[in-house]
Amino acid sequence: MDDEKSVVQQMTDAMSGAANATTEAAKTAVKRVKRAAKKVAKKVTPKKKAAKKSRKAAKKSSAKKSTKKAAKKAGKKKKKVRKSKR
Repeated sequence: MDDEKSVVQQMTDAMSGAANATTEAAKTAVKRVKRAAKKVAKKVTPKKKAAKKSRKAAKKSSAKKSTKKAAKKAGKKKKKVRKSKR
């Protein structure tokens, strides 16, 4: 202990030092948790993206099928009209 500082000053310095140390420790712990959460999120997100891609592909294929069906129906109607004119 320093003889130049009073006991009260030494205690306040020690307490402030301890408070600073705990805040630093808390900050580093939060940083580590955030990093770990990001790693887990990266592992999980590709699965979600793949599911979205498959949904989009399913929508596209159903749209293609519906356009083909519509084209076939239109073609059948034209054939019927041609037969009736003869």
